[in-house]
Amino acid sequence: MNNNSAKSPMIVSFGEMLIDFVPDVAGVSLAESYAFIKAPGGAPANVACAIAKLGGNAAFIGKVGDDEFGHMLANLLKKSGVNSDGICFDKDARTALAFVTLKADGQREFMFYRSPSADMLLKESELKLDLIKQAKIFHYGSISLISEPCKSAHMAAMKAAKQAGVLLSYDPNVRLPLWPSPEAARDGIKSIWDQADFVKVSDDEVEFLTKGDPKKDDVVMSLWNDNFKLLIVTDGPEGCRYFSKKFKGKVNGYKVKTIDTTGAGDAFVGAFLQAVAKDPNLFNDENKLKEALVFANACGAISTTQKGAIPSLPDKAQAENLIKEAK
Repeated sequence: MNNNSAKSPMIVSFGEMLIDFVPDVAGVSLAESYAFIKAPGGAPANVACAIAKLGGNAAFIGKVGDDEFGHMLANLLKKSGVNSDGICFDKDARTALAFVTLKADGQREFMFYRSPSADMLLKESELKLDLIKQAKIFHYGSISLISEPCKSAHMAAMKAAKQAGVLLSYDPNVRLPLWPSPEAARDGIKSIWDQADFVKVSDDEVEFLTKGDPKKDDVVMSLWNDNFKLLIVTDGPEGCRYFSKKFKGKVNGYKVKTIDTTGAGDAFVGAFLQAVAKDPNLFNDENKLKEALVFANACGAISTTQKGAIPSLPDKAQAENLIKEAK
C-alpha cells in the first residue's frame, strides 16, 4: 500500500473478477490455440488495480469462488494495493473463466464459462454498504445486470451510493456472448443509463447501442442524458472524444506497438477516475479535463503493449514518459 492512498478519496469498483485464458500465440482462433496464459481480469477489478497502480485509493466489491482461482484473484488485488474487504467467496460456485483470443490485429474474441459463476451470485445482503457510502466515486459495468441475484445487488449498491452523494461512473463494457440476445443487452445496458454522472463508451459500443455511425457527434449525443456530467467515447488508437453540457472536443491518442488491447479501456477509466477523485471540478474546467484525458489516453496506450489486463497496467512515471516522448 502506498501512503497517499489512505489520504486520497476512495473509488469503489463493483462487479466481476475472473480469469482470462489468453493464447500464447496471437492471431489464432481458440480452436487453433495450443497453450493459454492465465491472466486475471474482469473490467471492474482491472479498473481498481489501475487506480491503485497510479497511487490512488481503490476498493473492489464482488464475489469469486471459494477455489484456487478465487483466492488467487483476491490475493492479487491485495498485492496490487486494492482494498479487498468487499470480496465474498462462494462455496458452491466457481470463479468465472473466459477464453480470450487475440486475432492478428490485436482485437478479441471471447468464450465464457459461467454456469452460473460466483460473481453472478452476489446477494444484496452480502454488500459492504459502508464501503460504498465512504467512496467519492462508485464505478460499475453492465455484466452484473445480466442475472439475479447479482442484478438486485447492483441496483441496491447504486442506490446506496446515490443516496450518500457518491459520483456514479458507468462503463457498460458490452460482452454480447453473455447476454441472451443483442436486444436484451441493449435494453439491459440502457436500463440504468440515466443514473450515472459519468459514462465511458467505446466507438464500437456507440455503434451497438445506437445502430448509427459512432464517428458522428449527433449519433453519440443520442446517448446523452441530462443527468450526465460527462460522456466520453474512446476511439482506440485515435484517442477519445468528450461531451458535456458546456463543451465537447477530442484528445488524440498515442501510437504504440499494440500486442493486446485487453484492459486498455480499464486503464483509461482508472486513470480518469483517479483524476476526478482528486478534483471533481474537472467536469466544469475544459483545460483540466483535457489534461486528465491526455494522461488517461497514455495509460490506455501503454496497457496495450503487453499481454493481459492487470500485468500491463502502467504507473504514473510510464504514462508521463509517453506523454513527454510524444511531444
